Amino acid sequence: MHNNSGERGHLSRRTVLKGASSLGVLGLAGCSQNSSGGDGSGQSGGGKLKVAQAKSPIEFDPIVLNDVPSDEIAMNVFASLYDYDESTGIVPGIAKEMPTVEKGAQRWIVPIRSDAKFHNGDPVTAEDVKYSFTAPVKEETENAGEFNMIDTVSVVDEETVQFDLKYQFGAFKQYLPWYVVPKSVREEDKKAFNTENPIGAGPFKFDSWTEGEFVKITRWDDYWGENTPNLQEIEYVPVEEATTRVTTLKSGENDVVKNVPPKSWETVKNMEKASIESVPGVSYFYLAFNCKQGPTADPKVREAIDYAFSMDDAVSKFVEPSGIRQYSPVPRSVAEDWGFPLDEWEAIPHEKDVDKAKSMLDDNSKVPDDWKAKIIVPPDEKREQIGVSVANGIKEAGYQASVQRLDWGAFLEKYITGDPNDYHMYTLGWSGSPDPDTFMYFLFAQEAFESTNGSFYKNDAVDEKIMNARQSNSQDDRKQWYTDAITTILEDRAHIPSYALKNSWGVNDKVKDFHAHPVDQYSIFSGYNNASVQ
Repeated sequence: MHNNSGERGHLSRRTVLKGASSLGVLGLAGCSQNSSGGDGSGQSGGGKLKVAQAKSPIEFDPIVLNDVPSDEIAMNVFASLYDYDESTGIVPGIAKEMPTVEKGAQRWIVPIRSDAKFHNGDPVTAEDVKYSFTAPVKEETENAGEFNMIDTVSVVDEETVQFDLKYQFGAFKQYLPWYVVPKSVREEDKKAFNTENPIGAGPFKFDSWTEGEFVKITRWDDYWGENTPNLQEIEYVPVEEATTRVTTLKSGENDVVKNVPPKSWETVKNMEKASIESVPGVSYFYLAFNCKQGPTADPKVREAIDYAFSMDDAVSKFVEPSGIRQYSPVPRSVAEDWGFPLDEWEAIPHEKDVDKAKSMLDDNSKVPDDWKAKIIVPPDEKREQIGVSVANGIKEAGYQASVQRLDWGAFLEKYITGDPNDYHMYTLGWSGSPDPDTFMYFLFAQEAFESTNGSFYKNDAVDEKIMNARQSNSQDDRKQWYTDAITTILEDRAHIPSYALKNSWGVNDKVKDFHAHPVDQYSIFSGYNNASVQ
């Protein structure tokens, strides 16, 4: 799943950010199927769009890439088996129509278009689709967990692919929006395919890049899709410091900037020649505890820390209006669509009560008198401030606490050790498809510990419910299992949920038909968005 610039979790368009239902609840104001800005030929408007990313891409091969900035490029260079509609419903991409589902959601049959082709002119075949879904597991890439429920992928004929799963898996539909790569080209030279000459079937062709400086992609005029891009060229430039990104928008150096920070929200909103485009994304940010070793392995210690600070206040001060408060591991839009008991979950976290926190910590034999709580955070101001809020509360309760901000490489190595010498708590985020499975399985299933679950929370009953829900095609049953599991997780305080980010962009007024999408890569070009520069 995705990490680095914001969330850890895969933002493939199949999984979101990385719906068994089509989730229209996220909404997308201002978007329509006719937002091409011209006659539908894709040749009106046009121009060059300059986009400021939050971080530099590092690679472009979808089989291996696992960071948001790289995915933002890949989305335009590669085409997917399925895409998202104006919200988070699934629509055919390379697939000719929606899949035929058999054997209680254990077999999925997908017909593919006969006219889809790659940039080198080769047709997209069923063999290419098979390869794209099996290579992550075969090569044991970081994306393998996306497809470990697949037993076999069969080429029925050149234009039909059959997925047979290891079990009934009703959420598989959300994993089908996955990039298709040309098997022969990638196999010939994987390294070159990743960083020098990625060949896809998407609307833009890879042109050039210098890591840390820019990526340039240009319109592919032979694109087989119904709608072709208005833009002739997109140049992505990394501007890691958020307020600097905003400055480049005001100066006109960049046309569009990613992730408007809370402190700059009003600044961008009030700019003469720019505006904010935003929509709630499918993401989840949280404070997690080391449940493996050290004082925080005791749920009573975790509850005491919940009393020591107010997450409501922290989100209000340091995240809003660029994000919204969240009370469960499942994003609010998804939780509402499933009918989860949000009011009950919202009542679980405690109001701040430092005296109660101090009493609980003082009386707990597992907390040394000289305990110093270690909180690690990634290089992100919002999550750092959440960590600082927690540390300040612990200090008010009479104990020491430190917040260590690490670069992404160091953070991702440290937060999964389970060693209390490395951390007692950490802040992180996750993005995924609009289905609870993407959040519950990767963050809490015991078989996911090694790669994604740095809390090492272990509850056999919870694990059983998560796996039951994963291996079921009954939404009613899945809803009950997830409700029970999430309630226990919240009561045990393996995580204290924090917020969900909005997908936000600062957009110069000369950019037309640019609309924020729950899957933020879709904001520039898709079946529903087709930006141009006037």
